[in-house]
Amino acid sequence: MAGLLFWALVVLATLTSLVTAWALGANSNSPPFAPAIGANAISTMRAAFLIGILAALGALTQGGAISETVGAGLIEGVQITSLAATAGLLTAAGFMAFGVYSGYPVPAAFATTGAMVGVGLSLGGDPAIDTYRRIVTFWALVPPVSGGLAYLTATILRRDDIPETVGVPLLAAVVGGIIANVQLAIVPSPPDVAQSSLAGFIARQIPIPPVAGIDPAVIVVTFIAATVSFRFIRRRTQESVDKGIRTFLVLLGSVVAFSSGGSQVGLATGPLENLYGAELGLPGFVLLALGAVGILGGAWMGAPRLLQATSREYAQLGVRRSIAALVPGFIIAQLAIALGIPISFNNIIISGVIGGGLAGGSAGVSRRKIGVTIAFWLVTLVASITIGFGLYRLLAAVLGG
Repeated sequence: MAGLLFWALVVLATLTSLVTAWALGANSNSPPFAPAIGANAISTMRAAFLIGILAALGALTQGGAISETVGAGLIEGVQITSLAATAGLLTAAGFMAFGVYSGYPVPAAFATTGAMVGVGLSLGGDPAIDTYRRIVTFWALVPPVSGGLAYLTATILRRDDIPETVGVPLLAAVVGGIIANVQLAIVPSPPDVAQSSLAGFIARQIPIPPVAGIDPAVIVVTFIAATVSFRFIRRRTQESVDKGIRTFLVLLGSVVAFSSGGSQVGLATGPLENLYGAELGLPGFVLLALGAVGILGGAWMGAPRLLQATSREYAQLGVRRSIAALVPGFIIAQLAIALGIPISFNNIIISGVIGGGLAGGSAGVSRRKIGVTIAFWLVTLVASITIGFGLYRLLAAVLGG
């Protein structure tokens, strides 16, 4: 009987994780391509197809760090059981479903983090104070950093003395240089390194000793990647400014969608880390593949409708303000992945839109709306902790787990 209950909980937790990943694929991964659709650079269905593929690849190659944090880094002294994972995922999925049907801005990262903290405390675990401090600090820095970077980006694009044949390629160079240093699970890495970047891999093939702790070869590879990106987009903008901007929007949307998959999949797979790893003995790749399948399905089935709605909003913002919102989104998402910190992608994008709007003299978002959004995020975090704690206790009492 106990074995049957265990496998029933495994199936329930897995299905709930898939549903959560599906919801993330349908909602959180849509904003990156909305500006490109609004600028008529790509069709809605083609964008949804690319979102699914790119986000799934991001989940497979970059999702491990955040998944590990959500599954094992939020509580000390206990392991998340199958019943606790089920309670946490049901709580998070419930909040996301409420957000979809009510229209309120429910951040998936806040709901999942709070739910897992709640079930962990209910298990008798101790708060991971240092982890909370890192996460809260990062969350608090997201709005000013994203808004500030967006403001700077929009200012560059709006300056009359910096032609778009220079400003847009410069942004492409920044993105290209960062891409060269993105850590990916598929890139071969030394035994003592979990993941490596393309720049790091190439640098290891070049026998140049480090200088002051910095590998010159990494800098050279980064510079080459930035130069190639600059020249490609510059050539496109010189042919036609509109064509160059549309090309950059599609490429930028692609890398942001990839980053979104890597930063969001852990919210769906993290609660199952102990169940799939310690209890079932499966490699981490299996769990990430499960999340990738859910994100892929969500993007293909649910993203087109949301893309049509958000593309109209981005069309009203204009291509320059859209670029200003997406560049910080890419940078911050990659930083969060590197640090293993769960994030709300919508939080980053909203902050970027506000910052880009300020460069034009108006944020385009009312103070009241900003206040309501922040208040609802805080309510989500506190409520998810409370509900996660109570739901696990209820399930444990009913099922005897």
